[in-house]
Amino acid sequence: MKLFLYFLLLLWIPQIAVSQNYEKLRHNMVLHQIEARGIKHQPTLNAMRKVERHLFVPAPYQDRAYDDSPLPIGYGQTISQPFIVAMMTEMLEPKSTDRVLEIGTGSGYQAAVLAEIVNRVYTIEIVKELGEKTRKLLNKLGYDNIEVIIGDGYKGLAEKSPFDAIIVTAAVKAIPPPLLKQLKDGGKMIIPIGASSAVQNLVLVRKKGGKIYKTNLSKVRFVPFTRERSN
Repeated sequence: MKLFLYFLLLLWIPQIAVSQNYEKLRHNMVLHQIEARGIKHQPTLNAMRKVERHLFVPAPYQDRAYDDSPLPIGYGQTISQPFIVAMMTEMLEPKSTDRVLEIGTGSGYQAAVLAEIVNRVYTIEIVKELGEKTRKLLNKLGYDNIEVIIGDGYKGLAEKSPFDAIIVTAAVKAIPPPLLKQLKDGGKMIIPIGASSAVQNLVLVRKKGGKIYKTNLSKVRFVPFTRERSN
């Protein structure tokens, strides 16, 4: 009996060690990659500390989940660099009452970070297999305030508009007009604009009094914005 209990303990201890290691890596990620580079929005920092990024990357890359870099997630897509996720979240100044639209669900990491802060996240993914996989993961993790929609994000989600904030995680040459229309007056959108083959501008868009104001924030590289094929 003692030998059996000892064997169970040996199986259990490594699992605790791995869990503690991820927690430490996550803490260091926020401290050295995010706070040290000027992110001050406390709800964003709290969300980045809480959301387990390693659960949103494929198993072969989990040991690199808290590195200061994007990672492949399959289907030609990537999970964004942690600092970019934090910066984009902070610039939206999300509040607990907000309803946010995300274009480009990917593995669900950005949606999960937002869901820790806001009331509701609607996220659109055009790659069906990826969207369905991410929906299952988010449901498993208990994110009942995230709705994953499979479809063309260029069209937005008119039936749930207007949105307090819109975040686009793929590069597009120009802001899709439907997204501007669905943004609430007083709302903000953050979007990478430029050719997918080049460095893009991360642009903060404000809608006020029916007018659109744009501010270039930084240079970034995102995967291209994908549309549905027309027949």
